[in-house]
Amino acid sequence: MDAILRLSRPLLAPWICGLLLALGVAASSGCRPQPEPAADAAESAGEGDDGGESAATESAESEDAPWELGNALEPFDPPGMDQLDEAEWISRPVVASDQPLRLAKAAQPPPQLTAKEALKLRNDSPEANEKILSALSRLAPEDGSGVDFDAVIVRHVTGDIATSNPLLASSVTDAELADMTTFSPIAFDQDLQYFGPAERIVSWESSADGTMDRIVLRDDLTWSDGKPLTAWDVEFTFKLIMTDHPLLVIPSIRSDVEQMKAVVAYDARTVVFFHQEPSAITYKNISYPILPKHIYEKTLPEDPSMKRSEAHSKLEDHPVSCGPYELVSRKKNQEFVVRRREGWYMHEGRQVRPKPHFAEVRVKVIENLNTALLALRQGDIHSAELRAEHWTSQTNDERFYRLNTKVYGTEWTEFHFVWNQHTPYFSDPRVRWAMTYAFDYDELLNVICRGLYEQSVGNFHPKSWMFPKDGPAPVVQDIGRARQLLDEAGWVDSDGDGFRDKEVEIEEGGKKVRRRIPFEFTLMTYTSESGIQAATLMKECLDRIGVVCHVKPTEFSAMQEANLERKFDASMGGWGTGTDPDMNKNIFGTGSTRNYGNYSNERVDELFVQGRMEFDPEKRAAIYGEIHKQLWEDQPYTWLFYRSGFFAFNKKLRGYNFSPRGPLSFSPGFDGIYAADGGF
Repeated sequence: MDAILRLSRPLLAPWICGLLLALGVAASSGCRPQPEPAADAAESAGEGDDGGESAATESAESEDAPWELGNALEPFDPPGMDQLDEAEWISRPVVASDQPLRLAKAAQPPPQLTAKEALKLRNDSPEANEKILSALSRLAPEDGSGVDFDAVIVRHVTGDIATSNPLLASSVTDAELADMTTFSPIAFDQDLQYFGPAERIVSWESSADGTMDRIVLRDDLTWSDGKPLTAWDVEFTFKLIMTDHPLLVIPSIRSDVEQMKAVVAYDARTVVFFHQEPSAITYKNISYPILPKHIYEKTLPEDPSMKRSEAHSKLEDHPVSCGPYELVSRKKNQEFVVRRREGWYMHEGRQVRPKPHFAEVRVKVIENLNTALLALRQGDIHSAELRAEHWTSQTNDERFYRLNTKVYGTEWTEFHFVWNQHTPYFSDPRVRWAMTYAFDYDELLNVICRGLYEQSVGNFHPKSWMFPKDGPAPVVQDIGRARQLLDEAGWVDSDGDGFRDKEVEIEEGGKKVRRRIPFEFTLMTYTSESGIQAATLMKECLDRIGVVCHVKPTEFSAMQEANLERKFDASMGGWGTGTDPDMNKNIFGTGSTRNYGNYSNERVDELFVQGRMEFDPEKRAAIYGEIHKQLWEDQPYTWLFYRSGFFAFNKKLRGYNFSPRGPLSFSPGFDGIYAADGGF
């Protein structure tokens, strides 16, 4: 249960201009959007590795398709700046990235203990956890006193990054790298409320009619190659996301970005986002990560996939970034390293933004959690997420507490088995409910999960604002009901061999034929001990009702690929919360990118549309509550448990705080965690 595919924050969440009228050309006055000064002539790039994709599987048509930037957009004639100025605008908050959390901390009671006293405690009760977290969650002084800015922190992840390109990101590790290295115009705080980070923008306004957002960028933002970051980069990236090409696959971002008509740079700093229609979540549309136009306008015509050419291969290892850190080294399945970027906080010889707290962040990939725990005890890594077995039995002795402490906080994270409804096994909701009734939740929660996790009752967390007031009750194992449902669905033991079978329609040699097949499928799971235990428990439960389940422990990246390509029968997975429930559309909407189980329900699709268009908070909550109940009725997943965040931190670390999405640590421009003066 260690490799969780969380809902990425909007800049990663589940994004013109061959057919588009050229912006800035049909201007009747000097107040129209201005074209960017011409870039240098494009450099030719040689062919390189294909990034693991087989060219033999791609058709000649795909290979030869022309590159037309932004060809998925309709023509749009933007208004002039004078017209924009006549509109009614509402100012949105622009504050320092740490201000929301500092204000929240100031409103809390003072810590009961000093940091030194808290580090002497063992976290063996909720009271101890509260005392430790209260003392050690204090933020660094605003003047930086007490911070060891020379410190190098070593973090732990269970799966390697698949890509350093934020538009292609599809896993939590990809998102963590992007948090440290990329730029997006807006951000969210610990309560999942959006604001404009003062480190990045000067102002953010929304039109009163909800159709436009206008952002003015700071003039001291630079890419890691020294080029300025401008509004033209923001416009270009939007057009890139909205480009249809057979080789270009952007996993999740486009579903939000396509809600806009256009993104227009009016000058180097002013960019306006034009929405298709007013909605409650237009802020999601504008929070995508930005790529450097001066780089990708040269490389994309040759390689629209952003994966295959030599130029893109080099960018994978050494991306041009505009975040607080930049990627400086990468060893596949071992480690990647980001280094503090002087160009982020210094500009023309003066400091213009807070200095990031760490000189380097080294991220070690250790898939085996027992190995990671050993590294933590030895001081080779400085933070790690703990599983139930580690929290309860492997982090209570002097070997652990010599260098570390541990804390936990509530997260809106759920785990499940997802059933692929395009297989012959799981298209019938009765079958999916049979899987749910067959499972032994008592064994899962009290033995495998050591009593630390709460049984899940669907995709939304019971403490979230969108959970229905009349939400479902937890399922209790009912083997008799599971057998009855399978019988009703036609899965019976026709030949007396003890295993269920059914005549179904399958494809053979390109033709649809009917065959009697056994109910025998493969369940992918993580390679961690607890992940294998949970899947094995499902196998043992299904043995009792005549269903054959093969457990297949699968390495993280291979599991991720199988999910994206829908090449699996069933899979264990997990989702953290998005900043808005609308993000679940990318998981449960018909045909959506992360709808791995091929679930489809017209009512759910319509409710997602209604939720997006409803501005009243109570009515919005009711809509998403209905989605929750419909999903529960359809059981596209067998929901297992909600998992809070359990973490170990080296005793030199301070400033760790929790949100529904997990610890607030390396949000862009604000690495809240810091090393106490003195280093490791």
